[in-house]
Amino acid sequence: MAGLAPEGSQFDAKQYDTKMNELLSTDGQELITTYDEVYDTFDAMGLQENLLRGIYAYGFEKPSAIQQRGIVPFCKGLDVIQQAQSGTGKTATFCSGILQQLDYGLVQCQALVLAPTRELAQQIEKVMRALGDYLGVKVHACVGGTSVREDQRILQTGVHTVVGTPGRVFDMLRRQSLRSDSIKMFVLDEADEMLSRGFKDQIYDIFQLLPPKIQVGVFSATMPPEALEITRKFMNKPVRILVKRDELTLEGIKQFYVNVDKEEWKLETLCDLYETLAITQSVIFVNTRRKVDWLTDKMRGRDHTVSATHGDMDQNTRDIIMREFRSGSSRVLITTDLLARGIDVQQVSLVINYDLPTQPENYLHRIGRSGRFGRKGVAINFVTVDDARMLSDIQKFYNVTVEELPSNVADLL
Repeated sequence: MAGLAPEGSQFDAKQYDTKMNELLSTDGQELITTYDEVYDTFDAMGLQENLLRGIYAYGFEKPSAIQQRGIVPFCKGLDVIQQAQSGTGKTATFCSGILQQLDYGLVQCQALVLAPTRELAQQIEKVMRALGDYLGVKVHACVGGTSVREDQRILQTGVHTVVGTPGRVFDMLRRQSLRSDSIKMFVLDEADEMLSRGFKDQIYDIFQLLPPKIQVGVFSATMPPEALEITRKFMNKPVRILVKRDELTLEGIKQFYVNVDKEEWKLETLCDLYETLAITQSVIFVNTRRKVDWLTDKMRGRDHTVSATHGDMDQNTRDIIMREFRSGSSRVLITTDLLARGIDVQQVSLVINYDLPTQPENYLHRIGRSGRFGRKGVAINFVTVDDARMLSDIQKFYNVTVEELPSNVADLL
């Protein structure tokens, strides 16, 4: 919780909720109203025929909890704060809201979506394109690590929506390659992550370059105070759609821990599990880029096939590795939190936290990758003596019990 708990201190849920309530009311006025209307089907939402066709063609049948509540207020043009865990369909919620409101006759940027990583921006671009397939939507992902000139060329030919990372988007706005005059919708995805990564100033700078009357959507799994500060400064009577933290159970995902005592024993433990890992697709999380490289070398040295990806690799390499993993030609992926939110691999059914995350929220982003939309999944946490407190914080934060790993782990998958 950036800005709340000092580094290394214990997470205090009560303190968090009190602080949230303070931030939510100002001068006795509720800053945010809650929106509770629920639509059980996509058909009931009053969406354009061609958008519905795209939604069904993409494979959605019944809206998830956040979609049942979140699509309609966004389509009505309201400012929204939508809070739900990873993997519950937030992306399709704002993509639908944007696609419903675009003027397709006007080939100018009308919606801008910001995401914290290139992977996530590209993932959103894919979803937007697929859902808007029958509407003829033009979407472009503006991310670092790609040609500036190519970006400028595409933007000049005209697009309806831009999805991007803050640095490149700000650059394009500043050079006026991305014109903001027609932008009427602005979405911050994974807002908590963007703020904790130090993008706050860039987000504020981008806001300054956008038209004053603009619809703002903030989507996030957790709502740190900095995210609420944004709502105060830039949103107008926002409605809050909340899938509560108590309901943020990691349903369908069985969670276990393995006592490894010392850091040095993790590698042996992982190698013992390798046969089980390779039965299915697995993601292994570590906390640093260097450790990704180290663990990859160690595993390969023992003839185990693994892929690895982290933020120091160039975009092209990361794309190729993710493609291999998605296609199933590689079954074990070692990575860091940086990429936790860009990995939307349908078949992942096992996540291993080789290192426990440094913040309770990140636990959700990591293991929320498996068992998406109610599919079953298994998460295994390696716990050293030093990790005991973090494991207990995680259990409190999500109101879950993490049990010791049984010997028949393969039967659970």
